[in-house]
Amino acid sequence: MNARLALFCLTSLGFAAEVPSAEWQIKTALLAAPKAEQAAATVLGYDQSGAVVTLRKGTNNLICLASDPKKKDFSVACYHKDLDPFMARGRELAAQGKKPNEILKIREEEVKSGKLKMPDRGVLNVSVGKPNKETGEVAGLYTRYVVYIPYATPETTGIPLVPATPGGPWMMDPGTHRAHIMINPPKPAPTP
Repeated sequence: MNARLALFCLTSLGFAAEVPSAEWQIKTALLAAPKAEQAAATVLGYDQSGAVVTLRKGTNNLICLASDPKKKDFSVACYHKDLDPFMARGRELAAQGKKPNEILKIREEEVKSGKLKMPDRGVLNVSVGKPNKETGEVAGLYTRYVVYIPYATPETTGIPLVPATPGGPWMMDPGTHRAHIMINPPKPAPTP
């Protein structure tokens, strides 16, 4: 009976993930930032309720976001501050329970109407890895790069839809508000 009650509570009320300390969130969020930019970057993270909060106010143009403790996989990101309205709107819609396709459509409509400002360019770095809760370190860190260039196409940029070489740039979502160049460096060989 108790096991069924616990299962009911977890499935009905949602799982309350353990939120890491602000210090750990800041340390790991900065892994997605270029080293020269880390000390002055703004860092967003999560409070005990799961809300996104500013953990550290920065002085440069970079905003870094800690890994969402509600998600299974570790993923941190840093982006240019001009992308913040677009990114924040996505987080806001997700918090309202919107699905990814709904978020995509809503943001597209808002960009087209002028309600949501989308800069003409901006970079997003995303780093993934495996955190070790005992040591606080992140193993196997891998970073990919996204350069937003709204409404660009292969014809207007010369950037192909698939990488010409491993790790080479390629374009996703051409001709849309969220057209972007992807750069996925080759992953390092696993260490034995």
